[in-house]
Amino acid sequence: MSVLDGCRHSYNETIEALRAQEFPMLQDATYLDHAGTTLYAKSFIEEFSKDMMSSLLGNPHSASASSQLSTRRVENVRLQVLRLFNAQPEHYDVVFVANATAGIKLVADSLRESRDGFWYGYHKDAHTSLVGVREVSQTETKCFGSDEEVEHWIVGESSCHSRPLPEPGIGLFAYPAQSNFNGRRLPLDWCGQIRASNLERHRGMYTLLDVAALVSTSPLDLSDASRAPDFTALSFYKMFGFPDLGALIVRKASSKILQSRKYFGGGTVEMVTCLGEKWHIKKEGAIHEQLEDGTLPIHSIIALDNAMNVHKRLFRSLEHISSHTSFLANQLYEELRALRHDNGASVCVMYKDFSSSYADRRSQGPVVAFNLRDSRGAWVSNAEVEKLAVIRKIHLRTGGLCNPGGIASSLCLSPWDMKRNFSAGQRCGNENDILEGKPTGIIRLSLGAMSTVQDIHAFLNFVTEFFVDSTPSARLNDAQAQIATTFFVESLMIYPIKSCGGWRIPPNVSWGIKPEGLAWDREWCLIHQGSRTALSQKRYPHMALLRPRMDLEAGLLRINYTEALPPSCPSEITVPLSQDPTVFEQVDLACTRSQICGDSIDAQVYSSRVVTDFFTTALGIPCYLARFPSQESGPSARHAKPHLQKQKTGPHEKFAVIPNAGAARTSLPPPLLFSNESPILIISRSSLNRLNEIIKSKTPAGKAASAQVFRANIIIAEDSLLPPGTEQPYAEDTWRSMTAYPQASSGQTAQSEATHLNIIGPCRRCQMVCVDQDTGEKNEEPFITLAKTRRVNGRVFFGMHAGLVGGEGTIRVGDKVQGKG
Repeated sequence: MSVLDGCRHSYNETIEALRAQEFPMLQDATYLDHAGTTLYAKSFIEEFSKDMMSSLLGNPHSASASSQLSTRRVENVRLQVLRLFNAQPEHYDVVFVANATAGIKLVADSLRESRDGFWYGYHKDAHTSLVGVREVSQTETKCFGSDEEVEHWIVGESSCHSRPLPEPGIGLFAYPAQSNFNGRRLPLDWCGQIRASNLERHRGMYTLLDVAALVSTSPLDLSDASRAPDFTALSFYKMFGFPDLGALIVRKASSKILQSRKYFGGGTVEMVTCLGEKWHIKKEGAIHEQLEDGTLPIHSIIALDNAMNVHKRLFRSLEHISSHTSFLANQLYEELRALRHDNGASVCVMYKDFSSSYADRRSQGPVVAFNLRDSRGAWVSNAEVEKLAVIRKIHLRTGGLCNPGGIASSLCLSPWDMKRNFSAGQRCGNENDILEGKPTGIIRLSLGAMSTVQDIHAFLNFVTEFFVDSTPSARLNDAQAQIATTFFVESLMIYPIKSCGGWRIPPNVSWGIKPEGLAWDREWCLIHQGSRTALSQKRYPHMALLRPRMDLEAGLLRINYTEALPPSCPSEITVPLSQDPTVFEQVDLACTRSQICGDSIDAQVYSSRVVTDFFTTALGIPCYLARFPSQESGPSARHAKPHLQKQKTGPHEKFAVIPNAGAARTSLPPPLLFSNESPILIISRSSLNRLNEIIKSKTPAGKAASAQVFRANIIIAEDSLLPPGTEQPYAEDTWRSMTAYPQASSGQTAQSEATHLNIIGPCRRCQMVCVDQDTGEKNEEPFITLAKTRRVNGRVFFGMHAGLVGGEGTIRVGDKVQGKG
């Protein structure tokens, strides 16, 4: 081991010991999203708490002793921030803002008040917050596609303006010091070069540098004011984890342009008249006094004082952090790049700029961006990566990362591609992450001061366990698909309230099926009182303990909660099944716009205080009970998801995804109530048995998955008297349709009364199948095993979506089932 390696090993051991004491939230967790926000130290929170308890702090806009104490503390922190970046107070001022975005917007709002607007140029690696400035420039804008293009523009070798800058010429050039997409670091000397330029196009040109990503793990030197940015924006939570505060560091020689803004807030003016005349006088003192509107977040600023002190005590300097995180990032990058499937194919597609090197801290930050491919070259869904990462307690970031230029250039997405993806349903945060054969986002791992080698190993083990193909997956082959199958309906379930417990349909009852699904299935849901979005077990697993029960004789839906409730809360509530208010006593229903699985609908909300208090008390979440609007008011506004309707014919497709065989290709997909993707969900007992065999073979003490975790409506099974080894798990994967035949009194199949279902496509699974439906507790299985044995084209499947053929039908436990491929 070299001296350098020995030092790194020693520093890593120091950080490991530090984590146990200072970062208890990291116990059993692998945190790799420091570019989003880093973590705060325990001693920092303790020091801040002690500071708050021992200090009497008033509003700075006063002359009282407590107010003056606040003022002194704030000014001391302002100076401390400048010293952190080697910025001399005679050349710079610090304006406290909410975050880096607020600092960027402050600059944009000031420049937009210029008489003729301002020219705006930005680098393609810019964060969305920098890109958004173009919308207020009121004149020309330019996105620079490369460093070379910027450098040519600086020296005058290319024209990025179709006309000269307006007179007097005002322009703004903005870029990130470090890309939040892949961590590559951009040249810091552009600002000085532009200021030193004698070119006419650069007269009146200001520079804005976004350093939020850079300074989280690297020092920034602003000691040379002649070569520094005019405006430097940053977020302190990215450096220290807390407080949620940002700053705009303003070069005083460039500050006059910020005085152009018209708005003024409390504390930024000397005097204002309101009655009879509009007149005011702005403050002319320090820059921050002119720009910090209203009362400062004094407690957050004092927390920043504690944060800087503790951070220095724990990690010594940003230089030490930079060295440590650079070493870790280089190891992570090289290990991921070297991963291979059993057939020799690369596991990871890395997105590193050609100009950067993980061995050079000047060109590359501690961020690794990549996507995964399986052994056949198919893209792995990043949504599936996140689902598995959640189970393994790995925290990372996927998606577009608020970096449209980085995503577009790295994934070769043209504007047309991105518009088409939007039309196909892609939205920020949803699961449509592979469209038209291309990923729409990436996986980002980012390291911070408290990251260690163990974090690297944990993630590499995670990728190896789930995404490195060494043996073929246990999936249905073509030969099995041709074997004739005989199934019957083993059990029927409905879930009256979306994401709550199920109710088993009695075996002697023929249950109605409508185009929207089984009668009463997912006709109700719980809606958050604030966001108006539907609650889900994925976020609130104890919803499984809310047990609806159909009382058909009384015409009521009865709901109870399996755990103890306060004495003031009823043990059971009821709501009428009928949507006709004249049938039962008056029920208070109000219509409200709500979000259900990305769809916006007008749900009917029960405004009864008793109903609302019952669910709110049981879950500890402020929520309403809502019902899908009556079908008499018109057809359902929701339909089965478009991705289930596509005919999959790719060479890697293993599961049949079949369009509605009984309807024209142009017909609408089946209607939905509150179901996620389709009206009916089917699973096979044989398939579940095979899954549990694999779970048990891995860990003899492993807990078998119950059918209830898959929340299927129809569970089909094969004859229990079949000879051993003749069960056909996953036979349903190749079905295009399924027919349920009721048994006549003679024991014969009643062909004329058959109910026909179209198989729409396979059911994509998430970690919600890990919620125990009896206890509401989360487990790792069965999603872990499903991810290893039932992942196709990067997605995990189990069960099949279906929809009714025709206007209505019935189904009953014991009905014979025939599936057709």
